[in-house]
Amino acid sequence: MTRLTNKTKYIVRAIPVFILVLLSSACSTTRRLPEGEVLYDGIKKVQINAPEGHEVPTEVVDELKNDVDVHPNNYISFLGIRSPFPIGLWVYNNWNPDSKGLKGWMYKKLVEEPVTINDVKPTLRMKLLEGELENSGYFRGSASYEIIKNKRNKRKAKILYTINTGTPYLIDTIEYLPDTCHLYHSIDSLIKRVPYLRPGTRYSVDSLNAVRTDVANGLRNRGYYFFRPEYIEYLADSTITPQRIALRLSVASNTPKFALSRWKTGNITVWIDRNDHQGPTDTTHTRQATIIRQTPSRLRPHLIPSCLSFRKGRYFSVAGMNRTQSYLSRLGIFNYINIEAMPDTAAAEPTLNIAIQCTYDKPLEAVLEANVASKSNSYLGPGLTFTVTNRNVFGGGEQLTVGLTGSYEWQTGSDRSSVFNSYEAGINASLAFPRLLAPRFMPLSRRNLNWTRLTLSADVLNRPHYFNLAQFSTSMNYDWRTRKYFAYTFTPLKLTYMKLIRTTAEFDKLMAENKAIALSFRNQFIPQMGWSMIYDREMNRYNKINIQASLTEAGNVCWALWRLAGVKGEKNIFGVPFSQFVKATAQVVYSRRIGQGDSWLVGRLYGGIAHAYGNASEVPYSEQFYVGGANSIRAFTVRSIGPGSYHPDKETVNGYFDETGTFKFEFNLEYRFPIYGPFHGATFIDTGNVWLLSNDPNRPGGLLKAKNFFKDLAVGTGIGLRLDIGMLVVRGDLGVGIHAPYNTGKRGYYNMESFKKSLAFHLAIGYPF
Repeated sequence: MTRLTNKTKYIVRAIPVFILVLLSSACSTTRRLPEGEVLYDGIKKVQINAPEGHEVPTEVVDELKNDVDVHPNNYISFLGIRSPFPIGLWVYNNWNPDSKGLKGWMYKKLVEEPVTINDVKPTLRMKLLEGELENSGYFRGSASYEIIKNKRNKRKAKILYTINTGTPYLIDTIEYLPDTCHLYHSIDSLIKRVPYLRPGTRYSVDSLNAVRTDVANGLRNRGYYFFRPEYIEYLADSTITPQRIALRLSVASNTPKFALSRWKTGNITVWIDRNDHQGPTDTTHTRQATIIRQTPSRLRPHLIPSCLSFRKGRYFSVAGMNRTQSYLSRLGIFNYINIEAMPDTAAAEPTLNIAIQCTYDKPLEAVLEANVASKSNSYLGPGLTFTVTNRNVFGGGEQLTVGLTGSYEWQTGSDRSSVFNSYEAGINASLAFPRLLAPRFMPLSRRNLNWTRLTLSADVLNRPHYFNLAQFSTSMNYDWRTRKYFAYTFTPLKLTYMKLIRTTAEFDKLMAENKAIALSFRNQFIPQMGWSMIYDREMNRYNKINIQASLTEAGNVCWALWRLAGVKGEKNIFGVPFSQFVKATAQVVYSRRIGQGDSWLVGRLYGGIAHAYGNASEVPYSEQFYVGGANSIRAFTVRSIGPGSYHPDKETVNGYFDETGTFKFEFNLEYRFPIYGPFHGATFIDTGNVWLLSNDPNRPGGLLKAKNFFKDLAVGTGIGLRLDIGMLVVRGDLGVGIHAPYNTGKRGYYNMESFKKSLAFHLAIGYPF
């Protein structure tokens, strides 16, 4: 008898499992149902009928569907689908619940109580639908349901919901009734600013509640601290104009007197405790506040007053209180901040005394981050980042951070022991001030809202058989916010010096053959100026968006100064040429919640372009784009794709450093879902590549061409497991290649050399985007 192959053994072992699954699905799932009960088999359909020309808004459709969203048995919540194998129901109907031992333990783990039509309560849900229609302005809407029984098993049924919306009622007029509490003009002006309550818009209780909240918040920012949304009442009159609502709003008659009073800011007292809550106290009186702090502690006298948005004698504002909380938190030196406003009973007019309680955080913070990448073709690459931060180094909220970074990559199983035994190491230090170090003529409020960062760094890049590259840089950044969702960074100066400190004969030969790459590696200064913007907004509980854009120029100021000085030809700094280029990037990340749980569909679109000119003909190697890795196309390792369809000879290692480009496109789509507790799963698909904007004969296929764009896109998919404990996310992603843009020797769109060689595993900290 011949031995079974490994594949045959796997098939034989899988047969009992397959038979068990078939048996479980074939057994009755309704045998133990009580008499008269019908097993709920899900929703047949939610049929929404609207008059022509009156399309039902998406948010209304979502709310209607949520009202009837009851999951049937064998529903897999994190996938949002039903399993075709009702294991839990089969166990419930066919196993003895009093079983002991292993069978009893399995019963408890697998059993699932049947969900019946009576459990769903369709009559009640029909009422919920009609209530939702009325709240959304469909006063003549109606809802009904029908039980659709299974043709093969009459004890199983689906539910068909039918909703007839009718024509929605629109807002005709909005009138605020005059009152005697001096709030008429304030409320009237606030209502006029509300964008979603206008004549001609659809009547909606949600919109009216939002108006109440907005008006109450506006009044609380004008001194009416104790005013609440429920103190505004409205009357909707539909008898004046057909299909129209006349709204009348007023202050409720039972509103407390203190809520109608306009409060001024009184005394401001700040208590600052050490993190051990021990030590004598020291009191300091400033023009803005009285500061009581435990000593010894390092705190400059101006720091706390500069964070206060309150002023004694002015009308109290909740927005000012929130800004004060934000400014104090942004300092990063406190782990507890609490602000309370208390009426001053001894004052002659309505006055609120402010009490602020702060507790110091530990002065030092250390962070260790690690990531590991493993490719099925034997490439390994761990990386470490270690940073230490002093949160309050000079007593003014200044943060001194020192960091060490390192990564190492080698290829196991190679006949050349040092092939790809490459490493990167670096040290960096930054000093951040919680204000703009700007000229005195800038407004004080603008100077104190933001950060100034000074940075020094040094990095060494080693590529065996090729080169050692050193890079030194210093920069100054201004970080500020102008509005709630916008953050900006301006870099007036970043100066980088790049120097090859060692090269090999093999590298020199390659550079002699490829002048474009040689120019990107030359010793050079990179004087840069840059700007970046971040727009980060959670629009509602279902939608989030993050937009980032940056623009960097290098060498233009120096070139202009040298040109004015009459310098012609190549221009240098200390005898070393400086680079001149412009670089722009943009990224959009959109997140959409799926269902009512914590499942999200996240999409990312990234684009970048760089162009050298003037004093340089090539963009420096460190400023070029690349793809692949844990935060990019996860089926491929870093710098292993592109430019375009170019790929070095697989028999050599000549292409590691030159798989970069001056144009980048990348798109990622990831579905994230909860599994159990802090464990989350993900499925993803990544695509992208880099290209050259100018032709390089030594890298054929690297030039960006519209006709080859889609063919040049690398594509990978995969699955991931994440441990999310709030402040820390540990991520493991397994990428699987689908399409390589270069010639692999295989035909067709799926052209990977083999399934095994298409695998790549990444272990990292944080989400990829």
